[in-house]
Amino acid sequence: MPYGLNIRRQGALDFLALGALVHRLDPGAVPFGKATECQIHVSGGEFNCAANLADCFGLETAIATAMVAYPIGDLIAARVQAMGVKPFYKSFSHNGVNGPNMATVYSDRGYGVRPPVVFYNRANEAAAQLKPGDFDWKAIFSGGVRWFHTGGIFAALSPTTGELIVEAMHAAKAAGAVVSFDLNYREKLWSVWGGASRAVEAMNRIVHSVDVLVGNEEDLQKALGMEGPVVARSSKLDPGSFLAIIDCVVKRHPQIKVIATTLREVHSTSRHSWSAVAWLNGESCVAPTCELDVLDRVGGGDGFASGFFYGLLTGASAEEALRLGWAHGALLTTYPGDTTMATLEQVRALAQGGSSRIQR
Repeated sequence: MPYGLNIRRQGALDFLALGALVHRLDPGAVPFGKATECQIHVSGGEFNCAANLADCFGLETAIATAMVAYPIGDLIAARVQAMGVKPFYKSFSHNGVNGPNMATVYSDRGYGVRPPVVFYNRANEAAAQLKPGDFDWKAIFSGGVRWFHTGGIFAALSPTTGELIVEAMHAAKAAGAVVSFDLNYREKLWSVWGGASRAVEAMNRIVHSVDVLVGNEEDLQKALGMEGPVVARSSKLDPGSFLAIIDCVVKRHPQIKVIATTLREVHSTSRHSWSAVAWLNGESCVAPTCELDVLDRVGGGDGFASGFFYGLLTGASAEEALRLGWAHGALLTTYPGDTTMATLEQVRALAQGGSSRIQR
């Protein structure tokens, strides 16, 4: 069992995600108050991982999610299909007036000293209405699923989505799948219905079933209520404070075998220093630091998680798995949108120390 994980060798699905699909309106560098046009990106933290693993890494992936029968739903479903992700939809009908809806995320890219601005319209969101019993987990897992993944954004949508996550994780465990969870703590989402105390209660209940956890020290502190030791660090690239809190996390949740996160020093919206760190069953490793010229930072963390999961699923060494995540996350910030446009060859080349010289 490498890294302490019992990963199935085979299955009909390499990776199954549970989460909300959204469409992101992106006016580029123009602030929304002055925008006259937008690109539409299909996104969702859990979907992004499934899409990346299918499109770049060639794995068999799927997502369990809500889908609304109206033109926005049609657009989103077409993008899901284009990325090679198998859908398990709980279908909703739109009433033509106020929903249920597929959520909208508004996110400009910022530029230079001006940071990106992100806000939501998740009113009457179909995914927030998902609840235990909406999916036939026995049938979904019947062909074998190697890895199950979900995250904190979906958990924050409503009281029922957290319960659905717990139900799905129990089914995944019973089917022999590795279970991962990206904490992705979003204070705005939790403030609508639960607040900080409800978030800590719900997230700890979920993490009780998790094998692989993704999140930085701020996520660990706010989502799980961890205080952790105070560690002085020279920069945000210093992994010391992340590694220092690991003992507290594992003491509360001893079944966790792997914890990982990106490390990012933001010099400006367009220029970041980028690294990553992972703790794997008692051992830690740190990725190199590279300087990123960022086109669109949204999705970089999911890009890291995708590459890292791919490394673990394919039996890579701890260092190689971390480098694959680091490299794919870095590449993803050079593309518009939330999901990958990279090839596996490009990811491996960067992970092994490749350059940006022209490829002929």
